[in-house]
Amino acid sequence: MPRVYISIGSNIERIVNIRRGVAELRERFGDLVISSVYESQPVGFAGDDFYNLVAGFDTEQDVHAINTHLHDIEHHHGRVRNGQRFNSRTLDLDLLTYGDAVLNENNLILPRNEILSYAFVLCPLAEIAGDEKHPVNGKSYATLWHEFEKHSQPLWAVGFEW
Repeated sequence: MPRVYISIGSNIERIVNIRRGVAELRERFGDLVISSVYESQPVGFAGDDFYNLVAGFDTEQDVHAINTHLHDIEHHHGRVRNGQRFNSRTLDLDLLTYGDAVLNENNLILPRNEILSYAFVLCPLAEIAGDEKHPVNGKSYATLWHEFEKHSQPLWAVGFEW
């Protein structure tokens, strides 16, 4: 049964949307392993700071079904997909990995490129899956985080009350 990791983010009513989003993920997928919540400035646009975290769970569901569920949850929480990549979000749920699958089809790329590009994705992933290896480059997420140029994308843990 593959372990799935999902990046979760919000910068619009972020406490409410993160809580509700995680609750809905638990409803659909069961027990979750959840990282700390991190705050960071938006990348690529001016806006309010984001809260970000990563959740993991084991599933037998098909990768495409999971991705559809994530989009449904985003939509339920007011996410508008208007083609703009960098903008404020009520709730952003991105499928990062599906076991060790490597996939590039129909706008679904696994492992997701953002793992290697953004501190707000890699840091919480390394926190809960540090010993697991990136399916393409074979390095552990802890090693990747250790090697990441952290000064370029500051983030800080927040005391998030669930």
